[in-house]
Amino acid sequence: MPISHVAAMAFERVSRLASIPALMLTVVVWLTAAVQSHAQSLIRDPDIEHGLQELAFPVLRAAGLNTNRVRILVVNDSTFNAFVIDYNAIYLNYGLILTVDSPEMLQAVIAHEAAHIANGHLARRVENLRAAQRNAGLGTALALIAAAAGGGEAAAGIAAGTQASALRSFLGHTRAEESSADRSAASYLRQAGISPIGMVTLHRKFAGQDLLSTARQDPYMRSHPTSRERLRAAETFLEQYGDQSNPNARADYWFARVKGKLSAFLRSPTWTLRNAKGEPDRDIRMMREASAHHQNRDLARARAAIGEALTIRPDDPFYYELKGQILLENRQVQEAVTAYGQAVEMAPNDSLILAGYGRALLAQGQTKEALQALEKARARDYRNARLMQDLGAAYAKVGNNGMASAVTAERYALQGRLADAGIHAKRAVRQLPEGSPGWQRAQDVLIASERAKKNKRKRK
Repeated sequence: MPISHVAAMAFERVSRLASIPALMLTVVVWLTAAVQSHAQSLIRDPDIEHGLQELAFPVLRAAGLNTNRVRILVVNDSTFNAFVIDYNAIYLNYGLILTVDSPEMLQAVIAHEAAHIANGHLARRVENLRAAQRNAGLGTALALIAAAAGGGEAAAGIAAGTQASALRSFLGHTRAEESSADRSAASYLRQAGISPIGMVTLHRKFAGQDLLSTARQDPYMRSHPTSRERLRAAETFLEQYGDQSNPNARADYWFARVKGKLSAFLRSPTWTLRNAKGEPDRDIRMMREASAHHQNRDLARARAAIGEALTIRPDDPFYYELKGQILLENRQVQEAVTAYGQAVEMAPNDSLILAGYGRALLAQGQTKEALQALEKARARDYRNARLMQDLGAAYAKVGNNGMASAVTAERYALQGRLADAGIHAKRAVRQLPEGSPGWQRAQDVLIASERAKKNKRKRK
């Protein structure tokens, strides 16, 4: 389904690579252009993110991480991948979510990425990168990026003529970290009472996707151990500790709901209507059908379906949020505001629901009320580029052009468009009171923009 027809879900462009390259690019400023050339988008949806948080909660708790701080975010990428680039979020490609067959498999992925955070691998990878750069220079740094992103042969080609030993040394570190993360993940799953069979099944799927035979692979040219190694380790853990888990209806429900919502907006309405018939939870089935009818621009059927879902779960803020989006995108603004208002009453601190409420209020002309909701949402989530766009529009409507420029600068910076960010940051700095919160944020963006510009000139 073309993204242009996607509703009730926001696709936001952000700069990202796989975990190791992203860390490199935050440290090595002369590779800023590489970040922008690999820009991706996040899929932001409150229902999906809540469901993923429900699945992640026992894993994050077992890992000793703050369950309120570490978010689970979805990347608009069809490949089978997950990564971390900081201590505050785990990124899952939608292709991975739609491919795994059970909540336990998805929780095994989350556990592995949580282990990278808990074990301090992010900081060590930065230092390993610096050492490799000192030893081998730009050629090897580019090879590291290619290898870490999965391009083993490309990395070997780039590394030709450079000090390949530095590359091998770096990947030796990351390979050890991946093995460590697998061991920690298995332990987290056991502590959380989650079946380790999910991890075994996950590695079997990885093994089935290998493009190169192990005979042709150099294990030290990979950022992960071979799939067979990982599978053997998972099977050994299962043999040693057994499966002490119990059935978890809550995990099954939220896994089905996450996949149902995601597939409903990424696949064709025909596919959704055909496959939703087999959904055992009727409210999820109705939600999927509402999404499909909405894509078909059939407002009457979409309203009926989401209405039935709400009859089954009348206290569900995320179904009210979907109802609000359906109505707003069909220009039923007053009803949309009402639906969003009900969602906010039930989930007053959900940033995405607040952002949708602010958008509806803005469409209704209640600009001051919209500003309050949007600022509250922004305070809880700095990653929401769509929110920043609405917030900038709201400030412009009330005549606060300085804050409109500051928010626009932050939005462009979030998207990796530092040159554009700098233009708006300069405007904001000129118009806002010196030392005010908006002025300080604009100043930060301006400094980052000027630094990027300076390093770009150096590269030339």
